[in-house]
Amino acid sequence: MNKTSRKTDFLKNMKIVLASRNRKKIEELRTLLCEDIPGLEILSLDEAGIEGDIEENGTTFRENALTKARAAAAVGLIGVGDDSGLAVNALDGAPGIFSARYAGGHGDDRANNEKLLRELKGKADRSASFVCAMAAVFPDGREITVEGRVDGVILEEYRGKNGFGYDPLFYYPPFGKTTAEMEPEEKNSISHRGKAVRQLCQELKKLLAEK
Repeated sequence: MNKTSRKTDFLKNMKIVLASRNRKKIEELRTLLCEDIPGLEILSLDEAGIEGDIEENGTTFRENALTKARAAAAVGLIGVGDDSGLAVNALDGAPGIFSARYAGGHGDDRANNEKLLRELKGKADRSASFVCAMAAVFPDGREITVEGRVDGVILEEYRGKNGFGYDPLFYYPPFGKTTAEMEPEEKNSISHRGKAVRQLCQELKKLLAEK
């Protein structure tokens, strides 16, 4: 088998463990990753047999993404972690790395959105960015980190039923709609996570090409 064939086979048989148990996030990342690298097998933490929570003790999106990816790579496969959130300019970048637990409990989208609306009440500047840092950690210790960002505006009321998190409030001016009003393919084309995944895939391909 020549070198080119070995590279192709490795890509086709590659397995990645996503450091997440969030069903919607896993589906979104699985779609994005497999779209760019056909034949890729994506495993969740549960599917990889990794139990317990991964402590997110970093101070930046990149640090938390790396922590997750390292934990996922512990089973001997490529670990991929992401940390994403909303950075609101009028709130000095909050909720930032605390986006998922902004209102206290983890993953309570409604409570988080309601708190955001309260914090922005009366503020003229409602500009914000979704930010996503992604990291990949290989079993041999190599690490990759990338970051994607999309800019928008926080609305005063909910619009749309798709997506999750702050999507119903995040308005994207070029499309004239919130990310919750977008179809998945439309959202992936401009989203912070979509941009980060595409960057990560390019870096993965570069490293895999060296094998």
